[in-house]
Amino acid sequence: MTKPSVKRVALAYSGGLDTSVMITWLRENYGCEVVAVIGNVGQREDFEAIEAKALATGAIACRLLDLRAEFVESCVLPALRAGALYEGRYLLGTALARPVIAAGQVAVAREFDCDAVAHGCTGKGNDQVRFELTYRALAPELTVIAPWREWEITSREDAFAYAEARDIPVPGSPRKLYSIDRNLWHTSFEGGELENPAVAAPDDVRDLTVSPFKGNVEPEDIVVSFERGIPVALNSERLAPVELISRLNAVAGAHGVGRVDLVENRLVGMKSRGVYETPAGTVLLAALADLEAITLDRDTAAFKQSIATRYAELTYHGLWYSPLRAALDAFLESVHETTTGDVTVRLYKGQASPIARSSPHSLYREDLATFGEDTVYDQADAEGFIRLWGLPSSIAARVRAQAKTEDKPGAEAHAPHHPEPQPGPPAAISGPAQRPVSASGARANGA
Repeated sequence: MTKPSVKRVALAYSGGLDTSVMITWLRENYGCEVVAVIGNVGQREDFEAIEAKALATGAIACRLLDLRAEFVESCVLPALRAGALYEGRYLLGTALARPVIAAGQVAVAREFDCDAVAHGCTGKGNDQVRFELTYRALAPELTVIAPWREWEITSREDAFAYAEARDIPVPGSPRKLYSIDRNLWHTSFEGGELENPAVAAPDDVRDLTVSPFKGNVEPEDIVVSFERGIPVALNSERLAPVELISRLNAVAGAHGVGRVDLVENRLVGMKSRGVYETPAGTVLLAALADLEAITLDRDTAAFKQSIATRYAELTYHGLWYSPLRAALDAFLESVHETTTGDVTVRLYKGQASPIARSSPHSLYREDLATFGEDTVYDQADAEGFIRLWGLPSSIAARVRAQAKTEDKPGAEAHAPHHPEPQPGPPAAISGPAQRPVSASGARANGA
């Protein structure tokens, strides 16, 4: 394949193994200038050192973008309001960060008049799709370079060898080949010995949490406050979203909350094993769902639950800028008009358990739900409700019983003769003692 002519490329740069060697590789193979773009989404790195390394290895410029607030407010919180969990377990920490990083990269590409963008994602993973669909949505005119789909490097061992031959400093070593992704919402670990799903993850595969068996020995109760489905305070202290998540990561992580070890289905078709830590997200998801239980009516809650899976799939599959995701956000904005209140969550031994909740918009009525004496609910009304609610089941049962009788051998010959019914008003169905309804009559009334 003929390489496109590229003069200047904006590279999404993390300072990790892959992107550390890409500046040199791009210059060698495309003869282009490289602008390194570092997106700070809360990964707690030495950004000054990363910037210095990018410049030392050949970048003509380096831009450090503080994307933490945008990441949380534009990506994390909408997914939280949706209750998005990929395959019921993954809180989408990596998937949510990619659109905001790619969008920042596009902005820098335009600032430096770049004609291309590049990323360090492998050809086997999901991130290549997430980056490139964002490029297509925001800047379809830019050429996209994905070195992992082109270069002679086929493994992380090859990448270490390439770096060593060119004196490029890289983190880690060939013997510890975890691929680690950190941000404010989570930390993920993949690769190395984790590629064998039959092997338990080592104790050092942790960043945000302690072992539930080594953490705080006493349970801790915290109160999370929400306004319109957005967390706004922790233990009555109002906090900006970035600070709230940071504090909650520390508090919940000390109890070992938020650890998940799973095998998931990648978009490209293969399965992969990952170890994830999302302490704050685990607490917030549980708390918000608990608050919704008293603020949403039954049908709205059920429909919201049905779209949560679709929202997670759109996010995981890189379709963050799709019209459907925008439409779902509009629905969720309406749904959460009344999702305001406080939830008390107990943290203990890896668990985050809501134990109390309140809201000025609560639909819960103690005078209706009580098992004690009340004056607002006539229990005799339940008899008629149950009869009508069960009417389809009753009719179906009678039809099946009639069909079995008619199918018995000789049933027609021995059946007693009944005169044809005379026209008149249909009899009401009042209960089990009523005369059976014929199959034809049931179908006619059902229509």
